[in-house]
Amino acid sequence: MKAQTILVSIDSNSALKGARFFMQRLEELVELYTLSDQVEVLETGSMGVYPEGVLIAIYPDSVFYEISSADQLEELVTEHLLKGRPVQKWMLDEKTAAQIVPTAQKEKGETRIVLRNVGVIDPRIVEEYIARDGYQALAKVLSGMKPNDVIAEISKSKLRGRGGAGFPTGKKWEFTAKVNAPEKFVICNADEGEPGTFKDRLIMEGDPHSVIEAMAICGYAVGASRGYIYIRGEYFGSIENIRKGIADAYEMGFLGKDIFGSGFDFDLSVRLGAGAYICGEETALIESIEGKPGRPRLKPPYPPVEGLYQKPTVVNNVETFANIPWILRNGADAFARIGTENSTGTKVFTLVGNVANKGLVEVPLGTTAHELLYAFGGGIPNGRKLKVVQTGGTAGSFIGENALHVPLDYDSARQGVTLGSGVILVMDETHCPVEIAKVAMEFFAHESCGKCNPCREGTRVSVEILDNLVRGKAREEEVEYLVQIADTLEQASFCGLGQAAGLPLRSIVELFREEFLAHARKEPCPVCVYDPPPKRKIV
Repeated sequence: MKAQTILVSIDSNSALKGARFFMQRLEELVELYTLSDQVEVLETGSMGVYPEGVLIAIYPDSVFYEISSADQLEELVTEHLLKGRPVQKWMLDEKTAAQIVPTAQKEKGETRIVLRNVGVIDPRIVEEYIARDGYQALAKVLSGMKPNDVIAEISKSKLRGRGGAGFPTGKKWEFTAKVNAPEKFVICNADEGEPGTFKDRLIMEGDPHSVIEAMAICGYAVGASRGYIYIRGEYFGSIENIRKGIADAYEMGFLGKDIFGSGFDFDLSVRLGAGAYICGEETALIESIEGKPGRPRLKPPYPPVEGLYQKPTVVNNVETFANIPWILRNGADAFARIGTENSTGTKVFTLVGNVANKGLVEVPLGTTAHELLYAFGGGIPNGRKLKVVQTGGTAGSFIGENALHVPLDYDSARQGVTLGSGVILVMDETHCPVEIAKVAMEFFAHESCGKCNPCREGTRVSVEILDNLVRGKAREEEVEYLVQIADTLEQASFCGLGQAAGLPLRSIVELFREEFLAHARKEPCPVCVYDPPPKRKIV
């Protein structure tokens, strides 16, 4: 082992900032200054936070730098590595550094299960995953557990789907296992079309083998011999790392025929999506894999009974699968002790918008939005005040300061605070709620598959009304029309996309009704972004 290690955080975000070039330059400088015997430069996944530059960590010193240009690297090598003097001017501030794993998880309250390896290992080297107990859960399952035992353990953990719906994972697996069919499938939903959500992408980029191992375990438990990972086509880093991981897993004997000499066969491959939000809905995803337009099916029958090619199919989210190896290694009871009684385990949240520290944080379910915003996110920058927070993604609810202390779990929706995919979108006082609503509904209007009238027409009409409100051309009664449209969307839409579109619309109108009415009364908006507003084409 070498005396010092430089970890370069490389994911699809940092790659755009030059992370791969910086890593190559560091390797050249280490060789130039004859430090190769003492220093190694390694790639890792996301370190969890997103400053302006690229994150570089030096161990065992536990010093973190934010690098924005190659010119900084030579001074870093000559000062820190040669002379042992950290370069203070490029070091992260203490608050930001405290969020990086494994610096201060305990003090900050993070509990890393899903992200246990992200930012720690080189995701392209299977041996590094194995060194951190990788594939031990699969070995345990195949060597000493019956399929029903696996399902019982997952059920006992009370793990629920992390994609937004929250259906009990063990129950879903049980449904498929009980169906007597010669062919079954396992699908990982890695489409992740929710705006502001990038947790699944960073899991796949930083720890692809956790998903691969979990899918093999699921296949054994339900009696499936083939799996597909459905990834949106623009997730280049995820696709590359998952494909490399699958190839390595085959080479090591973790996939393919007679895994671990158990007689169990499991094949896994990648299917690419074209970036349609609707394909996050499991039946639309299945239609897409079959080569059809991504539109939802009528349910029942549900996929666990009749899914891909009309065969029993388990569809789980990336984050859901990433919990499985940990549960089977550490036990369902250990997992169930984390979180709340009805919402066990952790949740990966993405902090975006007007928050000081953007990025990922994994905390026990039941953590509040207030804790996420202020304890982990560092609050609102530039001394501004909070306007509104949207929880759960674009399909989630808008909440004000009075709801920030509601615990985020699968029961919080009863109090008007959705968990969803785990997005915490923060907006400060410079944002207009009418414009916020318009942007959200434009997204749903654009992504509607058009299969049903309520979603296709309801989203379009809501955009027209909101556009008129922004321009001061709407009537006061049209504010109430928006609430009626939201009710219709929720009650009459064919699938979850249209049903979910009503929640953000209603919640923001109810929260800021007076500001909506002020726009209808032609009163000037202090923060409206259009002056004068351009005419937009409604799609």
